[in-house]
Parts: sequence; C-alpha cells; structure tokens
Amino acid sequence: MPNLRDLEIILIIAFCTFLTRIFPFAVFGRGQTPSPIVKFLGKSLPGAVIAILVIYCIKTINFLEINTFVPQFIAIALVVILHLWKRNNLLSIGCGTVCFMILVQTVFK
Repeated sequence: MPNLRDLEIILIIAFCTFLTRIFPFAVFGRGQTPSPIVKFLGKSLPGAVIAILVIYCIKTINFLEINTFVPQFIAIALVVILHLWKRNNLLSIGCGTVCFMILVQTVFK
C-alpha cells in the first residue's frame, strides 16, 4: 500500500498539471478568436525558441578540440535542414538531439 504522503504528492502534481492544461481555455475562452498578441506570439516564438536552443548549445564550444565542435555543428545543420524542409519543431529538435547523441557516443569519443 502506498504511503499517504506519496498519494498526496501524486494528487497535488495531478491537480497542478490539470490547472496548467485548463488555464488557456479559462483565460482565452474556447470559441473566441485569439487576440493579436497571442497570434504574434504563436508566429514568433517557435523561431525564437530554436534560436535560444542553438545559442545555448554553442555557447561553450571549444574550437581547439574536434570532438567538441564538429558533432554540434553537424547536429545544428541537421536541425536547420529539417526545419526548413518539414517546418516541424519537434521533428527538427528531436532528430538533431538523436544525431548529436549518436555522434558523441560512437563517432567522436
């Protein structure tokens, strides 16, 4: 039988998750058209998120060691190509991450 505290923690997490899922519908309504600010954020944030992730990935590159910068630039190139081709953020970021991890763990040890 689970501990009472464990059950309380699970219920609190479930409640908070439910609140974060319902919040946009409570604030913006379900059938209303989004405000111009929300439309602007919807168009501009995906590119900004990708840019922030790329900057975060390359901020500590050491160009003196090939094992550190080549896998990152190959993964970044893959992300850019996939994003320009498919326009899917999850696909681009996911494939870039998998590519980077494979390169780091197998090719550039």
